Amino acid sequence: MRRIASVLGTASLCLSFLSAAPALAASCITEKGAFGSYKANLAQQAQQAGVGQRGLQALQNAQLSSITWRFESQPSSQTGVSYGDPATFLAKRTGGSAQAFVNAARSKRNANANLFNSIEQRFGVPGSVLSVIWGLETSWGGYLGKTKIVDGAVTLSSYCRRHPRFEPHAEAALMLVDRGLITANTQGGPSGELGHMQFLAGNWMRYGVDANGDGRIDPYNAADALASAANLLRQNGWKAGQAFGEGTANFRALSAWNDSGNYQRAIAYAAQQVGN
Repeated sequence: MRRIASVLGTASLCLSFLSAAPALAASCITEKGAFGSYKANLAQQAQQAGVGQRGLQALQNAQLSSITWRFESQPSSQTGVSYGDPATFLAKRTGGSAQAFVNAARSKRNANANLFNSIEQRFGVPGSVLSVIWGLETSWGGYLGKTKIVDGAVTLSSYCRRHPRFEPHAEAALMLVDRGLITANTQGGPSGELGHMQFLAGNWMRYGVDANGDGRIDPYNAADALASAANLLRQNGWKAGQAFGEGTANFRALSAWNDSGNYQRAIAYAAQQVGN
């Protein structure tokens, strides 16, 4: 890795604008049949926020994501939500044993030692933590999701249980279409997550960094994605060189990545097993 560039200031400004209360707020919905009217209202709001023609066209063509809607209307359909023990959670999440996952995360960390060391020097987040998150999110880039990002992001933002918290991420996804980082057909997670580390679009705009020095902040480049995850954690309270077990400040910083206690405990447990 040649360098780790600064976060794009313009992206942060865009997200700040998106987070402000819009003049025309799109009303949330509880019925699938209202998705079209939600999109129409969101289009007016997105245009005010600066979304361009390509993004608006992607919104117009967006379809309600059935898997996203099911997850939101039936939270129990999500796997792993009831597993408090980290090893059990890891086994359920990965489809194998916790030890097999730890071994794979350690191997991935060791195979990319220079990259992880460079990221830790810049952001203070160890490779053990990042390799574990990478594995949990996409199996180290092996599975990036099968839901169209725009569909998932807009469906999530439309649903009243999630709205308006996730509406800025839907607008950010449309802006990423404008910028050519994704298309209307790019696939990711059911909540609109994208790339190697499954960032929500608004978080990518806020925390994304160019880690390989090619002038492009690309969630589908592993170096950019890993450095961006480290940047997110650092900006949310991660302290270099300190422990990250449950009850520590660094453990609390993990909530900025995922607000599930199960997920946070699994990261800490596996990263401790991976070691330095």
